[in-house]
Amino acid sequence: MENINLFVMVGAALILFIVFALLVSGFILYMVLRKRDTQQTQHSIRRNFPVLSHIRYISEHIGPELRQYLFEGDHEAKPFSRLDFQFIVKAGKYAKTIIAFGSKRDFEKPGFYIRNAFFAKQITDLEADNKKLIDTQKYVTDKDTLFARHEHSMEAQIKPWHYTDRDAVVMGKDTCRIPYKIKSPVAMSGMSYGALGDHAITALSYGLKDAGAYMNTGEGGISPYHLKGGADIIAQIGPAKFGFRNEDGSFSYEELRKKAAIPQVKAFELKLGQGAKIRGGHVEAAKVTPEIAEIRGVEPYKTIDSPNRFEEFHDMKTMMDFIEKIREVSGKPVGIKIVIGSEETFEEFVGFMAKTNRYPDFITIDGGEGGTGATYQAMADSVGLPIKPALMIAQRVLKKYKMRDKVTIIASGKLFSPDKIAIALALGADVIQIARGLMISVGCIGAQKCHSNECPVGVATTDPKLQKALVIEEKRYRVTNYMTTLREELFMLAAAAGLTSPRQFNEKHVVYVDNEFQAKTIAQVKEVVQVKELVSVKVVEKVVEAEKEKEKELQLV
Repeated sequence: MENINLFVMVGAALILFIVFALLVSGFILYMVLRKRDTQQTQHSIRRNFPVLSHIRYISEHIGPELRQYLFEGDHEAKPFSRLDFQFIVKAGKYAKTIIAFGSKRDFEKPGFYIRNAFFAKQITDLEADNKKLIDTQKYVTDKDTLFARHEHSMEAQIKPWHYTDRDAVVMGKDTCRIPYKIKSPVAMSGMSYGALGDHAITALSYGLKDAGAYMNTGEGGISPYHLKGGADIIAQIGPAKFGFRNEDGSFSYEELRKKAAIPQVKAFELKLGQGAKIRGGHVEAAKVTPEIAEIRGVEPYKTIDSPNRFEEFHDMKTMMDFIEKIREVSGKPVGIKIVIGSEETFEEFVGFMAKTNRYPDFITIDGGEGGTGATYQAMADSVGLPIKPALMIAQRVLKKYKMRDKVTIIASGKLFSPDKIAIALALGADVIQIARGLMISVGCIGAQKCHSNECPVGVATTDPKLQKALVIEEKRYRVTNYMTTLREELFMLAAAAGLTSPRQFNEKHVVYVDNEFQAKTIAQVKEVVQVKELVSVKVVEKVVEAEKEKEKELQLV
């Protein structure tokens, strides 16, 4: 009994000692933090409310995560909502996106809708190339509880839902020695090795190869990881000419010949701008590993800021000289990536093409809603038109100058779902490119740390410790499933519109519902815009005339 009492007393004493030690340690820590906070000069709130003010910074730091998972509604988060993420993840994991009960879209707001036909097409009526099935893996849910979802992966074969040869998009058929035939209406937008890590690029390469879709390298050059899976490549060349430059930074036609000799490389794209930034690229020093530096032809561990534009050309004529030289040397299609800022500027370009009969093989139009690894907030928010009005301008102007059939139009800018893709096709696009949707398919959670090399899921980082989170052999199948699911649902939308292929979408298959709940065709929307423009011009003319009359009266006086 005495031994038990002694054990209890020793235990109680030990607990009291630990509590006392914690209190003393806490008090010392408090005083140290208090002294540091009151003496620092950077933060006002820490000087007046030492220690306690740290709660504010903690809340500020974890606020995005709390909002994402607990407080934001299904449609509230930007640039991608919870429902956007769920759609992409489900398509990649399960190769299907079936929902129940009804849509969560706000039908009270203005927006675009796809016109359904009175008599839809049967599935058997659809003209798709589904002859060769795709081997993939997808998940099946066994049990979904409050605390865990139990799933298993299984091998599967899925239909590719490619265009037939008749519907395929052919770039450079009248201008190149080696034209490029595109049978997938959806492909990968520019994402460079450096902006993304080698695990992400490799998973994308394998997944896109299986899906039968091309990948765009982004302006960081052609890396071994882009080539690793065997997917078709459109090699992007930015103003810094990464991977296509001499030691002095000038363009290297010898490097161009080497890259053009790679069978996977199907075309070249000159990047004049992208939706989130009308400026050169930016990569932090921490992301510029020796391997990336060698691929790009720059110094390792040194921050990269590309020039805002190419030094090789400065107007329409010199740009076409450069394009035609690349086309002649490579023998392959050459296009440009642009952001449309106004109809006048684009019409000047198209007018030049029509007058000289000189034109790129394709024009990639990136909407202002497009993404990037690093840019200025103001530039991402306010420079360049969104993809829908940009496509409407491009379609209208190219038809006006009878140039529409000579160039392929590629569109990008948050076109990550079948309905958005169908609407973009109807507004004039031939091919759709996706970047962030594919990032999400390989694991991106929208942490928005792309520029810092601290991506927590190993997608937008070159840090080997963080990249281990991204398992290539698992994520490659998510890429394949996401792409094929997009195409399958795109064909289903075509059937609903009474079409046998998404290639047949045009302006008459889309309506716009305005603030007064009036459904307008695209032609009617254009008429409204043209009338408004005409009225604005007349109002300005009247104001000018009135000012001139006042000046005359003053002169008489």
